[in-house]
Amino acid sequence: MMKYNKIILLGSLTLLTACGTQFPEIAPDVITENTLHDTDDPAIWVNPNDASKSIIFGTDKETNGAIYAFDLDGKIIENKTIRNIKRPNNIDLEYGFKLNDSTQSDIIAFTERENKTIRLYSVPDMKPLDNGGFPVFENETELEFDAPMGIALYKSPKTNDIYAIVGRKNGPKEGYLHQYLLTSDSLGVHSKLVRTFGAFSGKKEIEAIAVDNETGMVYYSDEMHGIRQYHAEPSQGDKEIHTFGGEYFERDIEGIAIAKYANKSFLIVSNQQAHTFCIFDLKTNAFIKELNLGTLETDGCDVTTVALGDKFPNGVFVSMNDEKNFYFHDLAKLKLLE
Repeated sequence: MMKYNKIILLGSLTLLTACGTQFPEIAPDVITENTLHDTDDPAIWVNPNDASKSIIFGTDKETNGAIYAFDLDGKIIENKTIRNIKRPNNIDLEYGFKLNDSTQSDIIAFTERENKTIRLYSVPDMKPLDNGGFPVFENETELEFDAPMGIALYKSPKTNDIYAIVGRKNGPKEGYLHQYLLTSDSLGVHSKLVRTFGAFSGKKEIEAIAVDNETGMVYYSDEMHGIRQYHAEPSQGDKEIHTFGGEYFERDIEGIAIAKYANKSFLIVSNQQAHTFCIFDLKTNAFIKELNLGTLETDGCDVTTVALGDKFPNGVFVSMNDEKNFYFHDLAKLKLLE
């Protein structure tokens, strides 16, 4: 049955490409080596010393899942890969987390759904900073209200504090997201709940979350409803700013990535059942266009506009593909600035 479903799905994609001339397939530059189980969400670490040696991290969600590390050729970097994680779902990355007065580290954070925690590791040495994980959604009693899924890191331009904004498999109509302040002292790294916020339509779930550090805005996919926008800074309040874009999606609104340029920026969002991506103007939320990048049922995506050496001189867009791998596209192929 699974094989039959895959054939039908591939046939649908071929039809989209052949008959829908407005969405010609843009082939990837790199397809990664396969993971063992079920890819979901990527995060890009730009190596500050040599961008050509940057790392693409990606989750593989299963009981014995992993955080895979890939080089820019899509090859698995085994000594940077974290295995035996209890269903890792989404992942994000931030630069310059203060460990003490003299030491900072780049970090990845990801959800570990079956342990009901978020995990925190230093990059690129891949050392755990969380003493086994920080509990989230504590004291919840409703089914799946305590099962973390989506995560985004926010570094405040006002204070340099770093926060984890976490979504879950199911939740209430208000306060679906929890925001945790990450701090470090002589006793280690700590996570403290600082607020709950975020509306939920109740139609499916909220997983994909992205934050624009520069403007202090958080965007998340209310999957069968629309893209919701809030302030990421806790002091700015919990009132929703906008809900937009729902009419452009076939069904599930999934992975979100923010592409920042000097004069213009974009929100790239997976149109999962259509196997495409919708592009929005980050400043106005206006729809720009839809692209077919060849992926099947993309859950998660990430992007950087930083040149990554000769391999990706224009930056890279990374997206999950439903065949246990990730696609890398040179960002110029998306023609965002045209």
